[in-house]
Amino acid sequence: MATLYIIGTPIGNLGDLSIRAVETLKSVSLVACEDTRRTLKLLSHLGIRLPLLSCRSQNEDSAAARVVAALDEGKNAAYASDAGTPGISDPGPVLVRKAAEAGHQVIPIPGPSAFASLVSVAGGMDKTVIFEGFLSPRPGKRRARLRELLDSGAAFVLYESPFRVLKLFRDLTEFDGGRYVCLGREMTKLHEEYLRGRAAEILPVLEQNSVQKGEFSLYVAGKNVEQGVDCCM
Repeated sequence: MATLYIIGTPIGNLGDLSIRAVETLKSVSLVACEDTRRTLKLLSHLGIRLPLLSCRSQNEDSAAARVVAALDEGKNAAYASDAGTPGISDPGPVLVRKAAEAGHQVIPIPGPSAFASLVSVAGGMDKTVIFEGFLSPRPGKRRARLRELLDSGAAFVLYESPFRVLKLFRDLTEFDGGRYVCLGREMTKLHEEYLRGRAAEILPVLEQNSVQKGEFSLYVAGKNVEQGVDCCM
């Protein structure tokens, strides 16, 4: 029985890669990854040379079969998505299930996660936090799902691209502009920043800069939980 290691990789700052993750990558025979080019850069930075296998959402079934075949030969393998923890708005679940069903160990190597990182600095007081990830790019579906999340009363976390973050905030302000939010941009990177306050207060701040850059993560507080709501950086 071989082992598949699921490795959390940096969401920006390479210094966030754990010592255990580095040691694990040095010990395996194969690394499956969402994007071989990005993982190659990471391994090159670490001075590690290993066979890479593309395993992304478009080919996860067939790639998983190849990884399981390697495991069946007694070779330990690792899986890394582009950034963060696999399976959290990233490929990985299909591979994990197929490896486990084939009788192999699947072991997490905990690491960076945009979801966990944002929650840790959001200042939210909620006991329940829903992870939604990316909403649909289609306006109708996006607005309908956003309403459902707001109506649930629980806090939730969204990911959004720089091309749609203003549309998201306009919808959010229309539906419930009084919700406390924390918006993280370029987390762990050079231009990292956070905006905290009511959704209606954050919207004009974003509109002042019509060209948004970087990846965004958004924490929206629960409906009936007391929050600090002063707008601040």
